[in-house]
Amino acid sequence: MLSAFVSALRTPDLRRKILIALGLVALYRVGALVPSPGVDYGNVRQCIDQISGGDQAGIYSLINLFSGGALLQLSVFAIGIMPFITASIIVQLLTVVIPRFEQLRKEGQAGQAKMTQYTRYLAVALAVLQSTGIVALAAQGQLLQGCQLPIIADDSVFGLGIIVLVMTAGAALVMWFGELITEKGVGNGMSLLIFAGIASRLPSEGSSLLETQGGLTFALIMVAALAVIAGVVFVEQGQRRIPVQYAKRMVGRKMYGGSSTYLPLKVNQAGIIPVIFASSLLYLPNLIAQLTGAATAAEPSWWQRIINEYFVNPSNPVYISIYFLLIVFFVFFYVSITFNPEERADEMKKFGGFVPGIRPGRPTADYLNFVLMRLTVVGAIYLAAIATLPHFFLSGSETATSIFGGAAVLILVSVSLDTVKQIESQLMQRNYEGFLK
Repeated sequence: MLSAFVSALRTPDLRRKILIALGLVALYRVGALVPSPGVDYGNVRQCIDQISGGDQAGIYSLINLFSGGALLQLSVFAIGIMPFITASIIVQLLTVVIPRFEQLRKEGQAGQAKMTQYTRYLAVALAVLQSTGIVALAAQGQLLQGCQLPIIADDSVFGLGIIVLVMTAGAALVMWFGELITEKGVGNGMSLLIFAGIASRLPSEGSSLLETQGGLTFALIMVAALAVIAGVVFVEQGQRRIPVQYAKRMVGRKMYGGSSTYLPLKVNQAGIIPVIFASSLLYLPNLIAQLTGAATAAEPSWWQRIINEYFVNPSNPVYISIYFLLIVFFVFFYVSITFNPEERADEMKKFGGFVPGIRPGRPTADYLNFVLMRLTVVGAIYLAAIATLPHFFLSGSETATSIFGGAAVLILVSVSLDTVKQIESQLMQRNYEGFLK
């Protein structure tokens, strides 16, 4: 891995791309520390110091994790990249429901550009909704629960509207940063911004864990984290390679085809998306209770007690079971809408490809579906186990947003592997170009 970065820094073009990516990531982290106008930053810092880790952000703990703690500080980039991620997921899901989106997906680059435009519009709309919810909770004193200090100086409609506008503009700027990194830098821009947000919390989370749990527990957690990282790397690299043979065909006076290749099917075909889906769905009941004021009532109702017990406490066995089952469900759901065996079989048949021993067409689609379902079972159990495993070793207040949690480890490892692969592929491409010249 280090040799790839050293070789990349010696190549002028790649060095420029890496510096652009690092510069934009640095700007993103600076913006995450700049408070929004109308926010009493001194009171915010005092509240964060008074309240312990995972309970700070409550229902917005996932956004706080991805934003690198910017949410709690109500900074300009408080929402971060989450609106764009949510919009991308929604647009992908709508391709199955809306025929227009399905047609655009098949139109190639022009259709993809149109889909990206729709995703941007939806991301801005979601940014308005999320920033409004965050500001409303902050004005009511429910964002940093347990702190009585006012964190918004001007709680008038105009003052709150200014904060919402600034946060929405910050989310749009972060989205632009991500697209610039993808276009002119190296790696996937959105993933790198999430990586930077999570990685920025490593020192503070590690020191906090060391102070609260002691040296022995901290060392055991580090050993367990290394073991989990090794397992994640092993599974993320794993894939089932289905051999594909292309028959020879004559086009004019030239012979085409006759080559052998393979169709790679990853064990974790769904990536981190099911974990985000499951986490968001678990936060939904408490979000409704927060916005309706039921969560802060003097005497909570029976349904609020159920929410607090089974949908808020990450150490509860029922919470862990629901979380596990939701991840498994969303893995199968997401894989079913992103990978269509019938389309792959038709594409292979169209270009003269076939799986050895399997007839083209419907038999190939059935075979691909059979292999994919077996891989998805393994991938779903793996993803759910990694996401829920920290709940058995850390208390509820440390698990929800900890960088040692399953979602954070999956993102850190996956983005690192993907970025290194892109750098290595570009290095290999340039080596071939130099050899041919």
